[in-house]
Amino acid sequence: MFIWVFHRVTGLLLIVFLGLKFLTSFFLMTKDQKPDWALALHTSPVIDVVLIIAVVFHALYGLRTVIMDMGCKREKLLFWLFTGLGTGLTVALLVVYFTRNY
Repeated sequence: MFIWVFHRVTGLLLIVFLGLKFLTSFFLMTKDQKPDWALALHTSPVIDVVLIIAVVFHALYGLRTVIMDMGCKREKLLFWLFTGLGTGLTVALLVVYFTRNY
């Protein structure tokens, strides 16, 4: 049940945050004065970290759901496998994000 709720919540977070990022990027493409709130949204590491976590776990738990729909009955093993894989992948991506030089 936890994964079902988490998968739905991360899906909603992705829709909201990516929608906001896409829509506010149009404000940043103008030659005129750029709004401070749009700059704050695009330079905020908190939103980027939430997006990284949401994308990784949403994708992996979606794969887990597909595998279970195909007939695999080892639900606990898949949960721990994809949770461990998601944690490792998230940590690796966050290290890359925070150590980039551009």
